[in-house]
Amino acid sequence: MTSNDDYVLQLLQEKGLVTQKQVDAAAVSLRQEGETTVDVLLNMGLITEADTLTLIASQFGMELVHLDPATLNVTIRDIMPIETARKYGVVPLYKTGETLTLAISDPMNYDTIDTLGYLLKCPIESVVASRADIHAALDVLYPQENDMQSLLGQMSSDDVDIAHILEDSDGSVSDADAPVIKLVNMIIVDACNRLASDIHLEPMEKHFRVRFRIDGALHEIKSPPKKLQGAILQRIKIMAGMKISEKRIPQDGRIEIPFRGRSLDLRVSCIPTNHGESIVMRILDKQSLVLGLPELGFLLDDQQQFERLIKRPHGVLLVTGPTGSGKTTTLYACLGQINQPNRKIITVENPIEYLMTGVNQVQILEDIGLTFSVALRSILRQAPNVVMIGEIRDKETADIAMEAALTGHLVFSTLHTNDAPSAVTRLLDLGVKPYMVASALQAAMAQRLVRCVCKMCGESHTMTEKECKMLGPLAKGLANAELRHGHGCPACSLSGYKGRKGIFEIFVVDDVIQRMIFDHQSAVGLRQRAREMGMRTLREDGLLKVASGMTTIEEVLKATMGDAD
Repeated sequence: MTSNDDYVLQLLQEKGLVTQKQVDAAAVSLRQEGETTVDVLLNMGLITEADTLTLIASQFGMELVHLDPATLNVTIRDIMPIETARKYGVVPLYKTGETLTLAISDPMNYDTIDTLGYLLKCPIESVVASRADIHAALDVLYPQENDMQSLLGQMSSDDVDIAHILEDSDGSVSDADAPVIKLVNMIIVDACNRLASDIHLEPMEKHFRVRFRIDGALHEIKSPPKKLQGAILQRIKIMAGMKISEKRIPQDGRIEIPFRGRSLDLRVSCIPTNHGESIVMRILDKQSLVLGLPELGFLLDDQQQFERLIKRPHGVLLVTGPTGSGKTTTLYACLGQINQPNRKIITVENPIEYLMTGVNQVQILEDIGLTFSVALRSILRQAPNVVMIGEIRDKETADIAMEAALTGHLVFSTLHTNDAPSAVTRLLDLGVKPYMVASALQAAMAQRLVRCVCKMCGESHTMTEKECKMLGPLAKGLANAELRHGHGCPACSLSGYKGRKGIFEIFVVDDVIQRMIFDHQSAVGLRQRAREMGMRTLREDGLLKVASGMTTIEEVLKATMGDAD
């Protein structure tokens, strides 16, 4: 932890954070070279790094900071080479006059501070940050891409030999230090550091393209040369448990990797194309923070209405939208809101995207016959109060969901439709009886994701003539609004956007709509009735969020192309 272990132990004991008996036990447990007693106490969970750093910072009159990657000054990295920053474990923050301020996890390591002052030829001021924050900040300031290019420059033609990545007879990789293996690891880690949701590896005619999907948009990175295409793809297929000799048919697999103390699940899809196999890896962080309803982007009145809907004792609540519109995240937020000790919640998912404490989660395994309908019939015998179905995709699953709602269960699920009222039409098309839909369905909510204006580079602007033409009559509603847009900065990769939130359309089933469903009324009629009840369309909800400065007109129009209103 620190270069002065005895002094830190003394401080911890004086503050009553550890006892002498615990210190003695930790000292006996020292195993690794360079490990300290404080490190052992941390690993044993007897102290936390936050408590220790707070104590040390207070003792030396230093500031304890949390390094937010979104607010780091990326241009400051030019002051310090990547090798120096990683070697000494420090993060350059800002320069005031001639003095450079660094974040360091060991404020008593005076040798490091003196050495850096000599190397950089400037006075050094230091603040205290945790090692995890420093590692994360270094990954942002000095992306893995730099290391990747360095590795590519060192690779010889021999390193491309496929023998470097073939498996041994026992299934293990023959050379864990092979450059191709390091390169694949760097690509995955780089994507995780940039909070990408997908990694796309696409063989083109004359080059091998690698792209990351970040906030819903694809970004091309500096890609490896075409000659490495076969080696990289085969390495990933081995990691995903696919047949490396089979290149004619699509394959699916998964990779589980450790990343910053947690486990990431990569769902891998491989299909043959005319220039080689194309691979997409979807990154799922099961331990990531599940958002609450306020963080999804609801306006206050919609949030209050939605909270009332999810607290009903029974019925079906559907979330609709295309793939990648955040439906599953919304369902998890619902479960998090109603997850109480007096409720039994069971989910049926494919795949399980997040792990939730207190919730029974069932993974679908279609290859052994554990389908949505089979799992649903079984879990209803478990006497749950709430059931979440990952997706309703066939008549059998839909019928069971409706029956469960009619027998006193609250059922959440997703459906692929363009708007909320079309959920009724979709259920009827699947073959569900109209009386069951009318009786069981409580509400359907359509949603889309729009990118948020970057908080670092966002600035106010007035509506342009082009934007007025794009909006047509709806432009009047934004005439006096203070719009915002981002001009691009290092924090948002020069895109002007950082993060995404939802726009919503909530369709509530009342007595009139129940009769309309029973009478086979069209989605147009249902939509008209919902509008009379005050339902906001996706576009109207999006434009209200444009007026609030959350997003831009371009984002809303792009996400609501099919919105007739």
